[in-house]
Amino acid sequence: MEIKFQNTLSRKKEEFVPLAPPKVTMYACGVTAYDESHLGHARAAVVFDVLFRFLRHVGYEVVYVRNFTDIDDKIIRRAHEVGISPKELAEKYIQSYTEDMQALKVLKPTYEPRATEHIPQIISLIERLIEKGFAYVVEGDVYFSVEKFPEYGKLSGRNLEELRAGARIAPSEKKRHPLDFALWKAEKPGEPSWESPWGRGRPGWHIECSAMAMHYLGETIDIHGGGLDLIFPHHENEIAQSEAATGKPFVRYWLHNGMVTVGREKMSKSLGNFVTIKYMLARNHPEAIRLFLLSMHYRSPLDYTEKVVGDHEKALEGFYETLYLIGRLKATQEEAPQGQKPQLAKIAEEIDAFEENFLAALADDLNTARAIATLFTLEKALNNLLKLCGRKVSQEHLMLAQKGAKKATTLAGNILGILEEDPEAFIERRREKALAEKGLLREEIEALIREREKARQERNFEKADALRDKLTKAGIILRDTPWGTFWKVSHESA
Repeated sequence: MEIKFQNTLSRKKEEFVPLAPPKVTMYACGVTAYDESHLGHARAAVVFDVLFRFLRHVGYEVVYVRNFTDIDDKIIRRAHEVGISPKELAEKYIQSYTEDMQALKVLKPTYEPRATEHIPQIISLIERLIEKGFAYVVEGDVYFSVEKFPEYGKLSGRNLEELRAGARIAPSEKKRHPLDFALWKAEKPGEPSWESPWGRGRPGWHIECSAMAMHYLGETIDIHGGGLDLIFPHHENEIAQSEAATGKPFVRYWLHNGMVTVGREKMSKSLGNFVTIKYMLARNHPEAIRLFLLSMHYRSPLDYTEKVVGDHEKALEGFYETLYLIGRLKATQEEAPQGQKPQLAKIAEEIDAFEENFLAALADDLNTARAIATLFTLEKALNNLLKLCGRKVSQEHLMLAQKGAKKATTLAGNILGILEEDPEAFIERRREKALAEKGLLREEIEALIREREKARQERNFEKADALRDKLTKAGIILRDTPWGTFWKVSHESA
């Protein structure tokens, strides 16, 4: 299968050819652990989780690294504000993020390194840069000299003068150029610090990713991912310091996900318009959150509203309902009615085409939006199949339905991280939760449903319709099937 990715560096869609197949090396920037993570962090984590899952599904051996920044100006400032050590603060939010990822069904990367655990590697890399003349020491600080790296700006597509004109960087007397960036920061009172050849201090932000990526993955890695907001300066600086030190290309394919927005404005803590992952998890099923985060192409912006997430929740529930009904099918005869053969043949074609179309969408620059569309096309085919099933279900109906359900749950579960739950358990939990929220008694609802079913069997349709109206007013949605009445609680207010 040919896989193509839009490479931020070349600005082109390129065929993906790993450096040493079947091995793939992949690095994604993790969080700076100073506060609760928000939906923007979740999008990056879920996007690269799906990439990790997809590459493994098609046969690659992926070594995936996602780091934690556990020492940083923001961490130190917040720790001082709340009166605990930076280490305690970072540990608190690393654990919180880990819990969020587990709840969102994000697989653990191969390695999750922390900056403070790789000080020797960071110091070694800085020493190489000083030795080669790309970095200089000023009063215990070490800076990278951007003017010494002629290709600086190649990722963001701007030259040094353009970057300088647009940079919001306060000039420093210590720097030789306004865009020079700190590799090592000299010790300040009350801040964590480590011994180094230039005196006690701590690493700058950018150097940690280069040091950890090269430590675990080698001097040239296949894929590096992160949010669009990291292109400059973070990833630009990673390229400069890494390639200056090794003389080799640092990353072969750069992939960047678009931002989560609120009212078309980037979601961020600085703007105060963020929604935490924990807030989302308290209100929405984790698979619905994943479905929302993957509903647009990863490079496009994704605008958040509670309604849109709620719509994805309903879509997810509808798919589980389809799987639940398929699970209740029992064959009572061998052959399907002759008149249904053309329709069954068409549904069989749609089920057979699903896997190829689903994987082709993901192979085309990880187009999760298109992959999800193929998934719901399959659901439509399965619902059409259910409509063809009468009271006497044929072996052909049953096998076709089970085949489609298996394909959906296997591919969506293994790669998108959705439809992983047992449909009956999912439906039952949703019913119990919704009944509790609306203050409805299950026994009363089911008694009315049994009474209605009896009225229908007795062909007392006036009574059956009156009971349906009563249930509808109580917020109960009914779906009559040849195998009984399926019911659920409406999401709308009564």
